[in-house]
Amino acid sequence: MLHIKKSIVFTLSSLALATSLSLPVQANVVASVKPLGFIAAAIADGVTPVDVLLPDGASEHDYALRPSDVKRIKKADLVVWIGPEMEAFMTKPAAELLPAGKNFEIAVMPAVKPLLLKGDDEDHHDDAHDDGAHHHHGEFNMHLWLSPQISRLAVVAMHGKLLELMPESKAKLDANLQRFENELAVTDKHINAQLAPVSNKGYFVFHDAYTYFEKHYGLSPSGHFTVNSEIQPGAQRLNQIRTQLVEQKAVCVFAEPQFRPAVIDAVARGTRVRKGTLDPLGTNISLTKDSYVKFLSQLSGQYASCLNEA
Repeated sequence: MLHIKKSIVFTLSSLALATSLSLPVQANVVASVKPLGFIAAAIADGVTPVDVLLPDGASEHDYALRPSDVKRIKKADLVVWIGPEMEAFMTKPAAELLPAGKNFEIAVMPAVKPLLLKGDDEDHHDDAHDDGAHHHHGEFNMHLWLSPQISRLAVVAMHGKLLELMPESKAKLDANLQRFENELAVTDKHINAQLAPVSNKGYFVFHDAYTYFEKHYGLSPSGHFTVNSEIQPGAQRLNQIRTQLVEQKAVCVFAEPQFRPAVIDAVARGTRVRKGTLDPLGTNISLTKDSYVKFLSQLSGQYASCLNEA
């Protein structure tokens, strides 16, 4: 009798195992930073969960992975990041933990490479304190999620990758891609209309992050306080900026939620310049199918509100 019971249990557990193997496996997507989570969520909506490594308020330039992050990377079916010049914290796990099939590195995509813009090193010789900022950031500006064009290419490529992992979800993935492309086109038109009236107004941003967005929408930045957000600008640089503000060549200075340096207040004091905030990481936006277009619209609104009133 005991023998029969054992064989029944064995048969049932074998059946359960066979059933679980035949079920569609849910691919797990992990993004390095929140805006890449927005991009991934647009295509993965209703298909698979998306997880973000970098906590809100942390900087992508100097974050150190926790053991729980390493576990998430190991378990992931797809890890989405820009490249070692942006997220230094991903370089080691990408080399040691990620087989090529799981490693989704946007900066090396053949369609993206020709669209990369050079990083700006105009203020690296400012003072000795700034040395190393250029090496830290590399040759190109890597804030690629601020380019609607590159983000669209990333979503298209991610669609292909998830299709390989989950062919049974083709209809939903196809619908997600179509919806994203339609929403992006509508949002792009809206932002163009919103920013056109302020396209000739000068302003300073805190760090050199926004080039892709600014070029795409024809804005006229006067410059930035620093190339590397971890390094405070030197005295000579601040002097140059203050001179331009006094001469009214710029109407706005923008801080960031992650960095609210006193230097911005100090340099703007006694001038007629307005202060605004730009959030290049979309800190207050949660991951949904629409979060990337919300992020672009929010950034556009942040520019427009300061530049319009100036």
